Amino acid sequence: MLVIRPITAADLPALLQCAEESGHGFTSLPVNDEILLNRIKHSEESFAKAVTKAGPEGYLMVAEDTETGEIAGTTAIEAAIGLDNPFYTYHLSTVVHSSRRLNVHNAVKVLTFGNDYTGVSELCTLFLRPEWREGANGRLLSKCRFLMMAEHPQRFDNTVIAEMRGVSDENGNSPFWEWLKQHFFSIDFTLADYLTGIGKKGFIADLMPKLPIYVNLLSPEAQAVIGEVHEKTRPALRLLEKEGFTCRGYVDIFDAGPTVECDVRNIESVRHSQLCRVEIGLPGKGSECIISNTSFEHFRAVAGTVGIEGEAAVISAEMAKALQVQDGDQVRLITQ
Repeated sequence: MLVIRPITAADLPALLQCAEESGHGFTSLPVNDEILLNRIKHSEESFAKAVTKAGPEGYLMVAEDTETGEIAGTTAIEAAIGLDNPFYTYHLSTVVHSSRRLNVHNAVKVLTFGNDYTGVSELCTLFLRPEWREGANGRLLSKCRFLMMAEHPQRFDNTVIAEMRGVSDENGNSPFWEWLKQHFFSIDFTLADYLTGIGKKGFIADLMPKLPIYVNLLSPEAQAVIGEVHEKTRPALRLLEKEGFTCRGYVDIFDAGPTVECDVRNIESVRHSQLCRVEIGLPGKGSECIISNTSFEHFRAVAGTVGIEGEAAVISAEMAKALQVQDGDQVRLITQ
């Protein structure tokens, strides 16, 4: 059984392994011991902190195999992005150039550089190691965050976003970045992505074009990937779309991958989650659920069979142990 729990300093080697396996374009997991350790420390401080309003807290969690102790993946939420370091995006919109006198009417797409998502909450750092990509594991890593948001809404903003990894090849080359590199940056995508991941974003403000970019002036290869996702990211995007997330034209400034968003109150798993009273026993056929305890500092979530009987959730002793709950405690759950 996999259990989602807050990360600790002892998980650094496993987090580094996840960073190495995640590949190019995974900005939130740079292969850097010092950066990852600092992120773990920040997460530990954030989980222990009393919060009444979303701030610069970051909540990083891991999926642990309860039998072997092996770490299968990671998942995280940033409570309010862009407060300590700027959060940049491009917004894709349409402008019209027309002349009635000449009977000319052209609608063209433009990319506008900005910080429109400052202060919103972000779903990030979802990575499941290849050997664990089966069953409900991916849904558990993703949906456990919605149970956390439903139970502790004061810690998060009303708007939640998720950046989807854009198109790049096996060597980390992005067609969109290749155009930017040629005209403005003169550094490789992998270096730019790494510098962003370790928080050194000053080069973006220094070199990024400030005026809107007309999309039809980009190379055909760059135009083709705007708003498109990496093939390995498509399952994550489909899951978020089922939750109610949509793209409103915002894309990543490096690989042009889409950013999707949703009002937290409209996220399907938040809306349909329910609080139940624990009864430890045999759940029988039951329902397949994602279930969490109601603690924040000691948050736990698992996937499995739950017997839902009115306001009671009948769970096995193994599940109760993983969730650190006893008879009569409350849990929050959603059916898969």
